[in-house]
Amino acid sequence: MEVKINKEIRNYTEALFFGLNLRQCICSFFAIGVAAGVFLLTRNTLGMEIASWVCILAAVPFATLGFVTYHGMTAEQFVWAWLKSELIMPKRLRFRETNLYWEAINRAKNT
Repeated sequence: MEVKINKEIRNYTEALFFGLNLRQCICSFFAIGVAAGVFLLTRNTLGMEIASWVCILAAVPFATLGFVTYHGMTAEQFVWAWLKSELIMPKRLRFRETNLYWEAINRAKNT
């Protein structure tokens, strides 16, 4: 009998349903709901084939939110970090040239 142990304890995820964690289950169920709703709303107007493609395209963003991580952050954490850095607390970085040698010479002359 072999027990798999992660080398890094922070990589541990608890499996809830079909090997998915709670976050992935919620996002998967939400994606299924969105896909079913879009399909039911568009199958009569667009036809069966196009409606199935539209429901897949509508469900993909919601499904990926549960599985994608970027630099160890979940999708919500990444969006919040981006909003803070770009909109809430943006920094305007300006380039100012400095000549340390010139400043040192001027300080030496003034003293």
